[in-house]
Amino acid sequence: MCADGVLERPGYSLQPTVYSLTTVLYYLTQRLMEVESAFRVFGYLTLRAILAALTALLISLLVGPWMIRALSTNQIGQYVREDGPKSHLPKAGTPTMGGTLILVAMCAGTLLWADLTNRFVWIVLLTTIAFGLIGFWDDYLKLVIGNSRGLIPRYKYFWQSIAGLACAIALYMTAKSPAETALHVPFFKNVAIPLGIGYIVLTYFVIVGMSNAVNLTDGLDGLAIMPAVLVGGALGVFAYATGNAIFSDYLGIPFIEGTGEVLVFCATLVGAGLGFLWFNTYPAQVFMGDVGALALGAALGVVGVIVRQEIVLFVMGGVFVVETLSVMLQVASYKLTGKRIFRMAPIHHHFELKGWAEPKVIVRFWIISVILVLVGLATLKVR
Repeated sequence: MCADGVLERPGYSLQPTVYSLTTVLYYLTQRLMEVESAFRVFGYLTLRAILAALTALLISLLVGPWMIRALSTNQIGQYVREDGPKSHLPKAGTPTMGGTLILVAMCAGTLLWADLTNRFVWIVLLTTIAFGLIGFWDDYLKLVIGNSRGLIPRYKYFWQSIAGLACAIALYMTAKSPAETALHVPFFKNVAIPLGIGYIVLTYFVIVGMSNAVNLTDGLDGLAIMPAVLVGGALGVFAYATGNAIFSDYLGIPFIEGTGEVLVFCATLVGAGLGFLWFNTYPAQVFMGDVGALALGAALGVVGVIVRQEIVLFVMGGVFVVETLSVMLQVASYKLTGKRIFRMAPIHHHFELKGWAEPKVIVRFWIISVILVLVGLATLKVR
């Protein structure tokens, strides 16, 4: 039996994780094990995930106040649309680009506690950073340079497409089993549709779509970060189960060796997200900006693809999906009929203009996210 209780099976190593662990702490752990065998506990995936979450959380809480002061000193503040809800006008000037804090905390936690020989860890980490850089450049142009348009939409989508396709191709080219490139349908044990090259197309749309969906949702204090934390945590459960031979067999989900390590990355998303929420909760001291929203959305998309739960991802991230659909429907209706479906899109602004207080909109959307995440987790057993 290995460190996380996985019995031997063909193609699955019995060797405890600690022996193959190649983190920044690898050599320190090895030396400590020579002195005291109790340090073998650091080879357990679950413990490393907890430590990764705590590391990201601690970094966020410690660095957060300094970052807020730095952003305020440099007058990197939020621009508020005059045609939006009037309650948002006082938010003008609130420090933005706080998503950089989330990225730093996630990267630090992952590099410290994840197995850096794992291909999935590098793919999801580099994709997240790539989308974060795109968002950073957009924020920089708008908030520092003073270009109200920011990164021109077609250029923004172009670079998102490059990053999304690079990730999709990397996953496709490194796939080691048919299960990694098949579409698995929830509620059914044996329904797996081979996608072939179509896997790249699906992966591309999941990553880019989820990235923009989270970005559209990020319009109220804490509205986007909490659902992202909830979905990220749930995807971590899927990652652990998918990478565990016994659990995957019992639950009727595909076994994909190596996906368990993605749990560490998901844990850093949860820790960094909660740390950021400490400062982003209503009334927000800082906003994440595109640098955080695009990166978090891409991270959720990549993990959803890696664990082969794209359909479940869209269920659990239903708030992001509805926000995106509201914008699409609003634009389509106005262009075709000249009339608007909602008072304002994304839909959270619609409820604000109907008279809902901002905290009420936020908390109710959080409640919906909790329900949808529970529904998604239920698909693990209901098959």
